Amino acid sequence: MCPPTRDEPAEEMGSSEKSVQTESQAPFPWHVGVCDAHCHPTDTMPSIASIGNMKARVLTIMATRSQDQTLVASVAADHAIQSRDILSDSAGPRGTKVVPAYGWHPWFSHQLYNDSAEAPTYALDNTSESQKPRHYEAVLTPAPDAAFVASLPEPQPLSEFLAATRQRLLALPTAMVGEIGVDRAFRLPSGDVEQSSRDENITPGGREGRMLSPYHVKMEHQLLVLKAQLRLAGEIGRPVSVHGVQAHGVLFDALASLWKGYEKEVISRRKKRLVAQGAEDFSSDDEDENEEPYTAKPFPPRICLHSFSGPPQMLRQYLNPEIPATLFFSFSIGVNLGGPKSEAKFAEVIQACPDDKLLIESDLHTAGDQMDEQLEQIGRKVCEIKGWTLDEGLVRLRRNYEDFVYA
Repeated sequence: MCPPTRDEPAEEMGSSEKSVQTESQAPFPWHVGVCDAHCHPTDTMPSIASIGNMKARVLTIMATRSQDQTLVASVAADHAIQSRDILSDSAGPRGTKVVPAYGWHPWFSHQLYNDSAEAPTYALDNTSESQKPRHYEAVLTPAPDAAFVASLPEPQPLSEFLAATRQRLLALPTAMVGEIGVDRAFRLPSGDVEQSSRDENITPGGREGRMLSPYHVKMEHQLLVLKAQLRLAGEIGRPVSVHGVQAHGVLFDALASLWKGYEKEVISRRKKRLVAQGAEDFSSDDEDENEEPYTAKPFPPRICLHSFSGPPQMLRQYLNPEIPATLFFSFSIGVNLGGPKSEAKFAEVIQACPDDKLLIESDLHTAGDQMDEQLEQIGRKVCEIKGWTLDEGLVRLRRNYEDFVYA
């Protein structure tokens, strides 16, 4: 468009454009309570000291493997949120910011074996050296060579992990299950980490700069580990944070297999009208106080699909009113806006997501200023796409988070 000449008046900016510009320049409303629905600061334990100085109100800290379960528990012991009221209280305890999550990530699922199977791939009571190779040959593809197997840890029994996780969940009512899920894209890193050059600030067990091998964890085994954790969450009634990469259909089918037979009845509009015509109002002011206690089920009551990367049509599949679990969708800068063509897709997915099912996250591995910065970026972006003011949007997102964690 050509600039106006001296004889032509400049075109006035529309009210909606002015509003967007004003919001983009407005201070970020940290005071309303900004909640990070998914992060991994225990991967860099020295950063935990900065939690008390962060602007974010809540960090939902995920465990992923053997090395970080106790680390998440130790951080929760010092920083766990004990009450829902703290989420909306800007004057709450300064360092009380953590909702812990305990889970075994699909990237590490090969390190667990199903000791409840009729023929386990690994047996602790067998001292034969063939046990470890037999397990990894059963759960990895292609079949790993001897050198690669030698670099892997001894597998752990799934039942022991589930028992320990159950105890951690029962010890804290706000604790949830995560990070769990399925991943078709991930390949295991090669070889051992060079001890002489490794960063002592980084929690062991991750990639740590290693090249990737050709080996994947078989989807069958990933699903076994995932479903066991979903059932545990359903048993206790805790929410879960779920990872899904290049496996959206597989993940949906896995969840659906657990809630099969528990689907909600969807009443037709005609039936609703008939019921409404003859209905009497027997409700009382204390109805909420008489809610029935939670009944164990084989699926979690609330599920967050973290850094959701599926298309809008996949998101809508999870909004089927027959689904007996409540689904939330969380988004991050690094995963959802990390590529040159991601902006348009992200906007479509955010527009398709119901206002009351949206969450934001950093998915970062270090607590501190960078985590706050990325939460602000994703928060601003979501509000811009939704057409919310920052104050309105961040209050909505905080309330969504409360509904996810507390129901």
